[in-house]
Amino acid sequence: MKKNDKNIILSIPKVIFDIIKKLNASGFEAYIVGGCLRDLMLDRNINDWDITTNAKPKDIQKIFQRSVYENNFGTVGVITGDKNNALKIVEITTYRLESSYLDKRHPENIKFADNIEDDLMRRDFTINAMAFSIETSKILKTKVKVTGKLIDLYDGLEDLNKKLVRAVRDSNERFNEDALRMMRAIRFALQLGFKIEDNTFGAISKQAKNIKYISFERIRDEFIKIVMSGAGSRAVELLEKSDLLSYIIPELMACIGVGQNLHHIYTVYDHLINSFDYAVKQDYSLEVRLASLFHDIGKPMSKKGEGKNSTFYNHEIISATITKKILERLRFPSYISDKVVLLVKNHQFYYDPEINTDSSIRYLLSNVKKENILELSQLREADRIGSGCPKALPFRLRHFLFRVEKVLNEMENKNLNLKTLKIDGDKLMKLLDINPGPRLGFILNILLSDIIGDLKLNTVKYLNTRAKELNELNDLKLKALNDKSKIIYKELIEKEEEKIKKKYGVYK
Repeated sequence: MKKNDKNIILSIPKVIFDIIKKLNASGFEAYIVGGCLRDLMLDRNINDWDITTNAKPKDIQKIFQRSVYENNFGTVGVITGDKNNALKIVEITTYRLESSYLDKRHPENIKFADNIEDDLMRRDFTINAMAFSIETSKILKTKVKVTGKLIDLYDGLEDLNKKLVRAVRDSNERFNEDALRMMRAIRFALQLGFKIEDNTFGAISKQAKNIKYISFERIRDEFIKIVMSGAGSRAVELLEKSDLLSYIIPELMACIGVGQNLHHIYTVYDHLINSFDYAVKQDYSLEVRLASLFHDIGKPMSKKGEGKNSTFYNHEIISATITKKILERLRFPSYISDKVVLLVKNHQFYYDPEINTDSSIRYLLSNVKKENILELSQLREADRIGSGCPKALPFRLRHFLFRVEKVLNEMENKNLNLKTLKIDGDKLMKLLDINPGPRLGFILNILLSDIIGDLKLNTVKYLNTRAKELNELNDLKLKALNDKSKIIYKELIEKEEEKIKKKYGVYK
């Protein structure tokens, strides 16, 4: 634990300090509580500040006129106007009593408590069940002494120091109240780098089946936090060892122990975990992490034969179908699920510098779209490392990225046509007083060549001036300049290609 009482006080933002003072001045108790206090002690970034008090919601709203109360849980959101996102709305919650949970999701009813001790005993984990008060007293007319008091009934401070996630009081009761707490325990352990206390983990394993009472939306939100925790393979291992994985994503469990052929040294399950671990360590996007975890999930269904010669034909299609079902079941928004499914479906793309043509690259781009091509390459990296390959980016993959960028550049250049010019043939004929014919075509082509070399030149002023200069030349010189512009354009493309080659190191 990195902060003592004095350091905690010094770290409290003025906005929070003022809210607590205002509650105290109105005759109420007020404490910083829960996750924000935990993170304050650990020197972690705080995304939300929470205050608890014995003031009832109507009292809080009287004290803070700029506030909202739109729930039945005793939480009032105070609008501070602070520019810091974590401080724009500060939630103040009235002390609550423990209540029965009939559906393992929601308390049967909400009852307010009169003291902080009753409120803390209903909380989930000891590291979230501490409260900190601020007290001020005048020692001189001009000086105020500020002191703080930590309320720690369940040894949360000790568990912080031990790096331990432990349920408050009876772990079975805590998870029976709200089954999502089982996933939260794993998420906290991953995010903080903590261990889950043995009895707490045992209770999770015992009650894992109760996760079925939780809405898929809530499960999805916790699962995303787990995937993005930065813990890599440990995230999936904890879900699997606790038996939660068999209820959340049973399709992954079906991959356990499924052997592969001579091209793989790991089982399907271990390969997926290793691939996911790489994607996490590289800090890739949520979509790439999910695709890394699911890209071969269809292999158990597609497997034919056993041993080194077994096959998995069309496993990427089956994997994409299964991935779609998983993400739809977990209520992922379509913009996420569509991309993940697209990556999984195309992760087997073939590329050989000696065989693939630019047209095959254009075909892949039309299927995958250019905005997804980098993430497809990242999935291929994860797939390789997850298979035990020593290099994430071998020559072929680097050459593929070079080829993609080269083709994209060419496609963009081809889109630069005469219509791109800020001047058209009709205006040019009027400006130069010339008729339609080769001369007009030469001038337009040279102007186009100019702006391809520098798009900043595509202004009416420049084009008019340049066109007048070109019109001073005779037809022979104009044709020669037109031919030269074609050579310059070709050299420009080749120079750009050399830059891209250098970028990806594709020189053998």
